Amino acid sequence: MTTVDLDEYGAAVTVPLPAVTGRALAAARIVEAAPDPYLPGDWRLRAGGKVGAVSLKTPGHDPVTLRIAPKVPVARLFFLIGYAADPRVHRDGEVGVAEHDEVLPALAEGFERSLERALRQGVLQGYRHTEETAFVVRGRIREADQVKRHHGRAFPVEVAYDDYRTDIAENRLLRAAAERLLSLPRVPDGVRRRLRHHRGRLLDAEPLRRGVRELPQWRASRLNLRYQPALRLAGTILRGSSVEHGAGPVSVDGYLIDTHKVFEDFVCVALREALAEHGGRSALQARGVRLDEDGRVRMRPDLVWYGDGGDPRAVADAKYKAEKPEGFPDADLYQMLAYCTALGLPDGHLVYAKGYEPSVTHRVRHAGVRINQHALALDRPPGELLDAIATIARSMVADAAEPGEQSVRQRPPGAGGFRW
Repeated sequence: MTTVDLDEYGAAVTVPLPAVTGRALAAARIVEAAPDPYLPGDWRLRAGGKVGAVSLKTPGHDPVTLRIAPKVPVARLFFLIGYAADPRVHRDGEVGVAEHDEVLPALAEGFERSLERALRQGVLQGYRHTEETAFVVRGRIREADQVKRHHGRAFPVEVAYDDYRTDIAENRLLRAAAERLLSLPRVPDGVRRRLRHHRGRLLDAEPLRRGVRELPQWRASRLNLRYQPALRLAGTILRGSSVEHGAGPVSVDGYLIDTHKVFEDFVCVALREALAEHGGRSALQARGVRLDEDGRVRMRPDLVWYGDGGDPRAVADAKYKAEKPEGFPDADLYQMLAYCTALGLPDGHLVYAKGYEPSVTHRVRHAGVRINQHALALDRPPGELLDAIATIARSMVADAAEPGEQSVRQRPPGAGGFRW
């Protein structure tokens, strides 16, 4: 077996690969893959914003495993994931996966521990609503369906009932997540053995059909409180970037996490929590924002903070970028300027994963708009990371409350050179 270790947004690595395997990697867009122009038979591989592990099997060739390490410590990455899923559960610390330096083993270990705690007091039971065709009357008869489907015949009977059992959404999710991890490479043997044991306790729960995108819906309550940490991780596992397909003769299987989405989700949720202390409400992936007066050009800012009266007070966008010596991209400034113009705000906020450039503020000429670029250091401990987010939130509130700033919306048409 050939193992290739890559770093997120790291330097390209040259490795000998069968041409069919290299083409499969390029087609799957797992990493940037191209033949080396100077070394025939070698391929240059460079990781982007996806981390994890994948295995490629080509008939007649040794299997190839790619391991892509994140820029931040694995435990910190899972803190970001966990906090975005549920700030109340993950506010105080890190997921207990510090002994792992790979994403997939850490994910499997963290889920197995939370699953063990969830099932420690037994498998949760609940009511599940069922509608079916039966030869025994149970619950109530669905009269309209009975007449429509059976035209006056007494049997079979269309019935509906609530059954108290373990086949509920929570157990279906946990079983599906355990089975997904058991199907992946690089899950430690001890974790794999314990996951099989937990899955055996959940076999009464109906398995999820392959290819189903909509996961079973569950609602947090006092009854499933002990299940909730495991359910959050199960959702992460099942919604993650699973890689499982055949690219011609090459089979590709693995699990990748999109660090761009992890960062954006964390920043938006953490800002929402911090802004909640100042009143108003925050909308994530805000809908209904239009750039033009006809409402044809739609925009989706990552976060818009609205005041108690419903007017927009602040806007923020999270940007997880590869580190570049030249600093923040100018295109982000143009995008934020469009957000501020459409929302009628004098200030906009861009939040980056810290790179070479410190936090800066730009005043846009002839527009009366300030764009603040904040650099967030992800290698800080969780408490300091949340404090940094709270500082950004306070600056957003302060900018929204500053007197004497005339908003873009209040300027007469044509003032400042903008007329959309």
